[in-house]
Amino acid sequence: MSLHPAGEKRLGTYLRDRRAKLDPAAFGFQPDRRRTPGLRREEVAQRANISPTWYTWLEQGRGGTPSADVLDRIARALMLTDVEREHLFLLGLGRPPEARYRKSDGVTPRLQRVLDALESSPAIIRTATWDVVAWNKAATVMLGDYGALPPARRNILRTLFLDPGARAMQHDWESVARFVIGAFRVDAARGGAAEEIAPLVDELCRLSPEFRAMWRDNGVSAAPGEIVKHIRHPLLGPFAFEYSVFSVDGRPDLTLVVYNPATPEDAEKIRLLMKRG
Repeated sequence: MSLHPAGEKRLGTYLRDRRAKLDPAAFGFQPDRRRTPGLRREEVAQRANISPTWYTWLEQGRGGTPSADVLDRIARALMLTDVEREHLFLLGLGRPPEARYRKSDGVTPRLQRVLDALESSPAIIRTATWDVVAWNKAATVMLGDYGALPPARRNILRTLFLDPGARAMQHDWESVARFVIGAFRVDAARGGAAEEIAPLVDELCRLSPEFRAMWRDNGVSAAPGEIVKHIRHPLLGPFAFEYSVFSVDGRPDLTLVVYNPATPEDAEKIRLLMKRG
């Protein structure tokens, strides 16, 4: 697909603007005798390992449609941030770049306060590999005590397939398990984490014949939309939750999952359970 002339012009304008904001001295180039601020076109081309002529054409709006690899090299040459790199791809290809997985070291205090504000609604934050990196007290009493597990074991799939207690909580374990595997496969691919999940998949295939069979089905699951999730608590019996999934602004590697009690009675039961704990 070729860029529309207006699109080529917007791409060229953006490249010139980013180039003009770079300090030549910071890259080892002589800053003297320059008619305009920033790097020269040939210096950007050199850093990106592309033809200076072609780069000049891109800035002039007549270079055609660059490949994703070329845009990625230009993004590195111009020292673009993740947001700037995404904008470059939207201008150049009409789509965002493929995700680059980054391992999460946890959440900010602000995100934890968001979880804690959901007092009677169990809520967790998971990564693209479905590791749970944050949770609130309601999640601890309803879904399980993630804090009692080593960080390497706080994974939703590992719990669902290897923990008999977690399995017993599901109203229809097989349907839930199939959905989880399909959604996990989509999240890992979308998050650029295909290589990172390989050890977990190998482990679960070895330890759970059911996981192995479901994984080999190669099914995928769409976002659930508005659904009601049913859970059997070991002490208080059945609960119904409005299940919602949200992306975390500024953190494409994280997802917020909220279980909102479907009735005031369920919410009150959770509050009483939290007081006991």
